Amino acid sequence: MSKRETYELRTEQLLTPIVERFGVEIYDVEYVKEGSNWYLRAFIDKEEGVNINDCENVSRALSDALDTEDYIEDAYILEVSSPGLGRALKKDRHLEKSLGMEVEVRTYKAIDGQKEFSGILKAYDQETVTIEETNEEHIFRRSEIAQIRLALDF
Repeated sequence: MSKRETYELRTEQLLTPIVERFGVEIYDVEYVKEGSNWYLRAFIDKEEGVNINDCENVSRALSDALDTEDYIEDAYILEVSSPGLGRALKKDRHLEKSLGMEVEVRTYKAIDGQKEFSGILKAYDQETVTIEETNEEHIFRRSEIAQIRLALDF
């Protein structure tokens, strides 16, 4: 397991009792380097949406727990936020909650001359993701997909 994966997993374990206490759920945890800075990001969610107080409460409690455990070697910036409206669908649980919703799929390589598709998320499994766009089904191999996110409809 890579350092990134280890930090994300341990952070998710620390975060689990914290989110339960504040009535929110873990959407995702990521440890990434952007420029010269490392970021530890915890994305939280709840049915009616998170607010600034939810983020503040979880951030303070997580910061204290991280200080106590002290397993991250690098200096990092902690961020706790909502995954947002156009949230990335990275895990099966994200896809499950989004079945029947409009999504945008971006592929690594062009398929029939295009790299961006949008439609209703119809199905997924370990190998594929299926969307329906104007009565036409697109089935993508997961290995072809660079990103899937909820579509923003304004």
